[in-house]
Amino acid sequence: MRRFPPLKALYSFVAVAETGSMTQAAAALNISHSAVSQAIKSLETLVDQPLFHRIGRRVELNAAGQRYYKAVAPPLEQIVHATEALRTPSDSKRITLNMINSLAMQWWIPKVPEFQAYAPQIDVRTSNLVGQFSLEEEGVDVALIHGIPSEWQNYYCEKLADDELVLVCHPNLCQETQAVSTLLQQYPVIAATNAHRANDWAQWCKQHKVPVPTFSDHLTFASSAQAVQATYRQLGLLVTHRLFVKDDIQQGILTLLGHPVLHPTQGFYFVCAHERLTEEKILSLRHWMRVEFGNE
Repeated sequence: MRRFPPLKALYSFVAVAETGSMTQAAAALNISHSAVSQAIKSLETLVDQPLFHRIGRRVELNAAGQRYYKAVAPPLEQIVHATEALRTPSDSKRITLNMINSLAMQWWIPKVPEFQAYAPQIDVRTSNLVGQFSLEEEGVDVALIHGIPSEWQNYYCEKLADDELVLVCHPNLCQETQAVSTLLQQYPVIAATNAHRANDWAQWCKQHKVPVPTFSDHLTFASSAQAVQATYRQLGLLVTHRLFVKDDIQQGILTLLGHPVLHPTQGFYFVCAHERLTEEKILSLRHWMRVEFGNE
């Protein structure tokens, strides 16, 4: 008869493997150190071989343990996610919406009252994961992606809008009669230098046929949200993404200089799992976003 390893032993094994410590594993599982130690011993007895190297107070997977971890950890993770899914009723009105922090601060937060008026029954919670990730593993229902669709081929991915780069400044720094080239010589420039924004200035300058200016000391920032804040403070000129400052331009908080430049590769996309498109809350959010982005 086949011998099935106890689930508690498997969870203890994975926790120790991931923390490298029986003490930390016990804390993560909310059980005693002795319970974890006993679970590991019972599992090693079951497979008739050690699974860890003991190095002082720390433990590391040996070759057999590494093979075993690769085989058992993913199914246990699936059990956790399946359990969490059952704990959340399928008719729940909560949506976890992921977008980059700059988009959340400069676009979503100002739009929250409008969405609440449109769908008061839906509770939207935001997350700010960056790069590619699994929506299911991260507990994300919908992602508003600022990037390229090829990174999301396993999901429903609908384009909402093109991405446009704009040059902006505080109204106090410019006059209608001043040429953009003059302003670029007169004032320092502000830049967001993370990997997704590092080429914004180069793209804008190429289309306007002006040289890329030298970035100023103390005016380069890790995120677009920080760079926009510096622009509010009249510290210089900024090339950023139009959606990030659309409301600021409309309200006269910032001034648009020159003409917008279409980003050659990026856009804004609505992303979710294909099977989620039957849910009313997901469809409601998609419809609202389509209207906001001018697609309906």
